[in-house]
Amino acid sequence: MLTKRIIPCLDIAGGQTVKGVNFVNIRQAGDPVALGAAYAEQGADELCFLDITATIENRSTFAELVKQIALHVNIPFTVGGGIACEKDVEVLLSAGADKITVNSAAVKNPELINRLALNFGSQCVVLAIDTKFEENEWTVYVHGGRTPTGINTIKWAEEACQRGAGEILLTSMNHDGTKNGFALDITSALSEKLPIPIIASGGAGTCDLFVDVFTKGKADAALAASIFHFGEIPIPKLKQYLKEKKVAVRL
Repeated sequence: MLTKRIIPCLDIAGGQTVKGVNFVNIRQAGDPVALGAAYAEQGADELCFLDITATIENRSTFAELVKQIALHVNIPFTVGGGIACEKDVEVLLSAGADKITVNSAAVKNPELINRLALNFGSQCVVLAIDTKFEENEWTVYVHGGRTPTGINTIKWAEEACQRGAGEILLTSMNHDGTKNGFALDITSALSEKLPIPIIASGGAGTCDLFVDVFTKGKADAALAASIFHFGEIPIPKLKQYLKEKKVAVRL
């Protein structure tokens, strides 16, 4: 049985880790390199670093920060934010990233997914989807959750999978930062439809909510930010609880 993964996410703005609620009301949470190293030490399975202002400001994620992270972290980590072409990916992988995420650029030009999968391998390409439930449908947003596209989330995920994406990082904007639980319906729908792993993001708040996303939501991994950054749930405690609830995790 494949173990379920716990992935702390560090949203980066101006070189610092930040966290908001429903993609707004941002506050600082600390140094990303120090936090990443601490999470690796505590037993995180992977890490995710997202430059949340890169797309808006039309710039690539800082390769220097990625280099520093790679020096201090001994587990796989994914980097995203502003990635728009093969060159961006080359720079980040050369700096030490294991995987990259694409979001806005892939929606604008879906062929990008094919090219990245061909050049770097599907295992390296994570499609990030920021989704919002409105008017009885889950739809895709881009530009850091600021711009609606009207694209159906399930259809977009299916297309991305067919084009070569190796994983889906699904963030529910309705649930982001609320600590009230993950979006179980859309997470389970994608997990059942697609042959690639689904990483659930948005809504982590208690150990039981993680149990729910792995059992009811059928997620392969769960990503969280503030509950780890502010010490609300230590990773060892979370993993031990999951094990007690018969969820397969790496201790």
